[in-house]
Amino acid sequence: MRILSFKSSMVGLVLTYFMAQVLPAQQIGDVNFNPSIDNPAYPQGEGPVVLIDEAHHNFHTVNGRYQAFADLLRRDGYVVKGLASKFTLDALQTGDILVISNALAEANVEDWSLPTSSAFNEAEITAVQRWLNGGGSLLLIADHMPFPGAAAQLAEKFGLLFSNGYVLHVDSNSGPMKFRLKDGSLQDHPITRGRNPTEAVKFVTTFTGQAFRIEPGVSAQSLMILDTKSVLMFPLEAGGVSEKTPRLSAAGMLQGAALRLGAGSVAVFGEAAMFTAQVSGPERRPMGMNHPEAPYNAQFVLNVLHWLSGLLPDR
Repeated sequence: MRILSFKSSMVGLVLTYFMAQVLPAQQIGDVNFNPSIDNPAYPQGEGPVVLIDEAHHNFHTVNGRYQAFADLLRRDGYVVKGLASKFTLDALQTGDILVISNALAEANVEDWSLPTSSAFNEAEITAVQRWLNGGGSLLLIADHMPFPGAAAQLAEKFGLLFSNGYVLHVDSNSGPMKFRLKDGSLQDHPITRGRNPTEAVKFVTTFTGQAFRIEPGVSAQSLMILDTKSVLMFPLEAGGVSEKTPRLSAAGMLQGAALRLGAGSVAVFGEAAMFTAQVSGPERRPMGMNHPEAPYNAQFVLNVLHWLSGLLPDR
């Protein structure tokens, strides 16, 4: 990766948007977001059980910032529950799909600075691996620093290398990033095709986040590929970004990937707001599925769950 330098005017634009995304007190769930689902995957309340991790100081929970995500899945027929216990094989076997979004270690709950500790101990990571090998499915989401550091040890077990920083697009005009099928940044995959042409996704919109790599020899499928204008920034603490912050090109790195592990399935993403609907700040700016530049995000979310549920093929 090559080191980048920015003109000060571009840094100002990028960092203005960046700061709006990393102030957690500003972000709350958008309870008014309620998109229609014309063809639910399952009868109401009869679909697979989705467990949303709430045992690891998660920034996103069922009745918090991921309420819109939970509500969307319930309208698609899934049974959605919070998982308040640590990961054991017995606990995981109460569900079909585990969702981990922005977990944190206790040491970093009030201190979003380096070093970042793992949110999961070795016994929990082993339990998740055994459950996946037996047929479970995992949606792992780790946003910008410190969340990638908290999930890095778990991700490494799947051959994925998280970067504990922030990814930004220098030509985004301080707005969200788009991954498009037409330019290959969004890959053709059953997740983007859906069950039929009405569920096809042309582009996906993200809001800051991190970037990650697939280790050589790992048979994961890239879903969302960052372009040459994407930049990784590595501050010592969340929000501590300036023109002097170390940065590298993120070209070719990922914000989305999917893989099979034993009999199980894993989908991994480096941005969390794209899976929910939030409003930010006193202006109640939309962020996520409710953003006017994210018309396909809700369908993409459903398609990811359909792939994890086995409703969509591998390729």
